[in-house]
Formats: sequence, structure tokens, C-alpha cells
Amino acid sequence: MLSSLQQPTKIPIHGSDFLLPRRRFAAGRSLALPSFAAEDRRHSIVCVSKPLFVSKVVSFSGGERDAIKCKAYEADRSEPIRESVAATAAERSEAARKIKIGIYFATWWGLNVVFNIYNKKVLNAYPFPWLTSTLSLAAGSLIMLISWALRIVEAPKTDLDFWKTLFPVAIAHTIGHVAATVSMSKVAVSFTHIIKSGEPAFSVLVSRFLLGDTFPSTVYWSLVPIIGGCGLAALTELNFNMIGFMGAMVSNLAFVFRNIFSKKGMKGNSLSGMNYYACLSIMSLLIVTPFAIAVEGPQMWTTGFKEALAQIGPQLGWWMAAQSVFYHLYNQVSYMSLDEISPLTFSIGNTMKRISVIISSIIIFQTPVQPVNALGAAIAVLGTFLYSQAKQ
Repeated sequence: MLSSLQQPTKIPIHGSDFLLPRRRFAAGRSLALPSFAAEDRRHSIVCVSKPLFVSKVVSFSGGERDAIKCKAYEADRSEPIRESVAATAAERSEAARKIKIGIYFATWWGLNVVFNIYNKKVLNAYPFPWLTSTLSLAAGSLIMLISWALRIVEAPKTDLDFWKTLFPVAIAHTIGHVAATVSMSKVAVSFTHIIKSGEPAFSVLVSRFLLGDTFPSTVYWSLVPIIGGCGLAALTELNFNMIGFMGAMVSNLAFVFRNIFSKKGMKGNSLSGMNYYACLSIMSLLIVTPFAIAVEGPQMWTTGFKEALAQIGPQLGWWMAAQSVFYHLYNQVSYMSLDEISPLTFSIGNTMKRISVIISSIIIFQTPVQPVNALGAAIAVLGTFLYSQAKQ
């Protein structure tokens, strides 16, 4: 490794000239190294037990001939080269970032699969989607309030303007969350997620006709397999339910508006993804609670819980707790990942998440699937992936 090289005179110097076998020193004078007296030649043998790092080569003229002065360091005493160290540090930093993103994605997908499993178990035994949605938001709000109080997580610094901006986002988030839960209470988890893979179609239509945004033709063409795949899956679903289907569709539309409001409201905001979602959960909880009481109410909840408890046993309580906690955790990780990746990468990750949820739910709940239904699901998911690529 050369850290300094000065050679005004035109003397060819090659790396091999610095490390010469013993027999060449005996045969003649080196082209690169100055000659030594015969009695001192035994000291001129270069030790190659450790690699040498040439730090300076200076050529100067004096008297009858030119001379070369070399300075070298053994590997364990060599001077670091700043450029190579900086490059190595950058490579390590990039590798660490990729590992971190991979962990985020794996955690996000895993938590989402677990949530959907427990969510469906709870809704099968205790079909009260409004209460289930409320408990999910309540668990997340409680977790974050405790984290802020114990200073596990730094509490966000917000003002009244922030909460005003967050309000429409929270309304859309609440509607989308409740609608998705209603859908899962009526149809299979896999069917709900197949329909929810059609969210990009709603995003393009709303952005085009309400916001006036324009997109490349490839984006519009990518909607064809999305809409066609969702339609094929819906027509061939064995346990089709209109409420379940409409719930998934309303959820798509609500989450599109949530994303639009969120982009407009978060410009210039310094909140982390974790704290932003925590604030969103708290406001959504305040919004959904009175509606949950009005639609279902404590009397229905109590009666239904007694019946479910008699059939399922105490594990029903564990299912409800797991469903609530895992809902918050998977959403929190997804918002945290947005701090590290681009929207395109996030969109691709979301597509892969749906695939993992669809496959795992079919296996665990042994959902009957016709080949045509599976084909429709595959086409819809493929269209979602093509959409994310076309919008890049």
C-alpha cells in the first residue's frame, strides 16, 4: 500500500523491486535500492514474514549518481490510509443498514401474520369488530404512554397545530381499521387481504380525479391485473359475503385518504415514525370509542363474552390481548421502517407482507381455495408489484 510517492527523476520503480530474493542481492545491484557495502549486505535482506507497506519513496540527485530513499512499515506498524479506511467504514455502514432493514421487514411480516391469526380467532369466537378495533388502539396507546412515562422512548414535542393536522389522518385511519376488522369478521383472512391488495387502484383514481395528479401510462396499465385479479378472486370465493367484501373496499379507500392527509400534514414535522403512529393511535382511540359504544355497547359485549368464554375458555382473554398487542407492534415497526427506506421499497415490502399473510392464513385455518380463486389472488398481487415498479 503506497501512502506517499515522490520521484522527480525518471527512474522506473516496480513493486517487485522492493522485495527481491536473496540470490538477486548476491548477483548484482538492485535497480530500485541503493547499493550497500559487502560487509553490510547481510542487513539489506528484506523480511517478508509480514507484509510491507511502502509509506514514502523519494528520489534525489547528488554527486555522480541518483539515489533512492525508501521508508516502509510492517503490517502491524503501518500507517493507516484515510481513503481506504473511509471506504471500509462506508461499506460497513451500508451493510449494517441493509441488515437493519432486513430485520425490520422480517419483524414486520412476522408480527402481521401473528396479528391476523389471533385477530381471526377472536372474531370467530367473539364477533364484535368495533370492540376488537377499540382494544387494538387502546393497547397501543397504553404501551406508548407507559414508554413515554418511563422514558423508554422520548416523548414527542407537539402543539395544537400538530393535533389539528393529525385529526383528518386519524379519522381515515379509524375508518380503515374498523372496516378491515368488520371484513375479517365476515370472510376469510386471505380473501380480505386479496381485496386489500387492490388499494393502489383506489390511490390512483383518488389522486387523478380529486387531486388532479397525473401518472405514466405504465401505472394505469398496472391497474388492469389488480382490478381483474381482485374481481376474479371475489367471483370465485366459496364463502363470499357482501359485508366482508364492502368492508375491505371501504378500508382501501380510507387508507388512501389517510396516506394523502398524512403526506400533507407531516411536511416539515420531525416526529419519528414510532411517535407519529403512537399519536395517531391515541387520537383514533378517542374517535372510535363513542362509536363502538353506540353500535355494539357494553350489554352486547358482556353477553357475547360470557358465551364465548363458555365455549373457548380462559384462552379467549389471551387471544384478545395478543391480537391487541401485535396489532400495535406490527404497525409500529412498519412506521419505523419508513424512516429507513424509500416509499417504493416500502410498497414492495407491503406486497410481500400480503403474500405471507394470505399463504399462512390459508394453511393455518385450512381455508378451501379453488384453483381459479388462487389464480385471481396471484394476478392481483402481481399487479400490485407491477404498480410499485411503474410508479418508481
